[in-house]
Amino acid sequence: MSGIHLYESKHRESYVVNVHHHSNYQILYAIEGEGFIQLDGIKHAIEQECAAVIFPRTDHAVSSDSHMTLLVMEFDTALMNDAFASRWKEDAIDHSMLLRLNSVSGNELRLLLRKLLFEQKQEDALSQWSMQIHLLEVLLLLARAQQSSQITDANGLRADWIRSYIDSHYFEPLMSGELAQKLGISSRHAAQIFKDQYQLTLLQYLTEVRMSIAKKLLAESDKDIVSISFEVGYESLPTFYRTFKNYVKLAPNQYRQQHRNSGE
Repeated sequence: MSGIHLYESKHRESYVVNVHHHSNYQILYAIEGEGFIQLDGIKHAIEQECAAVIFPRTDHAVSSDSHMTLLVMEFDTALMNDAFASRWKEDAIDHSMLLRLNSVSGNELRLLLRKLLFEQKQEDALSQWSMQIHLLEVLLLLARAQQSSQITDANGLRADWIRSYIDSHYFEPLMSGELAQKLGISSRHAAQIFKDQYQLTLLQYLTEVRMSIAKKLLAESDKDIVSISFEVGYESLPTFYRTFKNYVKLAPNQYRQQHRNSGE
């Protein structure tokens, strides 16, 4: 009913799925084992922490010399008419490919797939809605994995993940200990690898992101300053004022007035 279906695909020793194609989208995730997937005539090794994105009518085949279990998620082409999904095809992943995920992305994808499996069992109107939301989360995760695929060292991957996490969670009270826990490393290590990569502390980068968004809202909207303070993650208006003035060298109301005067 949701246009999304998940199922298990078991591959025994010397098992081969011959070249074929589908009219819908598929995402294959290797739960265990290893084997090969052929996409448009190109053969790729597939193993744990790998996800294959298969576009409609892409010729593909799967083979394995040993036991391999794949989780397959199929979804209708109609779901890709969503505005975000269309951007996903235009800007991030525009053809079938195999993605090798880092440990963080792999953990996140497994969690999302488990959520989808849970909702699939519920079979009610809200579960259909939830599955479509989780599908968009999967697409976003894969898009970010594709963007960061050029970073190959472990600390670079971790720093890149931290930056992406802050970019999308800047409105939360982020703590280095929580970020480090998600990565399975110490908070000191998380802080150090981020600073080594970007020459900024975690707090400096979080403040930079918040102030950039606050400046845009002050310049381009009529929202009250207290609303902007709330939107970018500050619990206290005085703290927002103090931080903004230290960062921009102007109070928020002065910045707004100056920007408007310059545009007249």
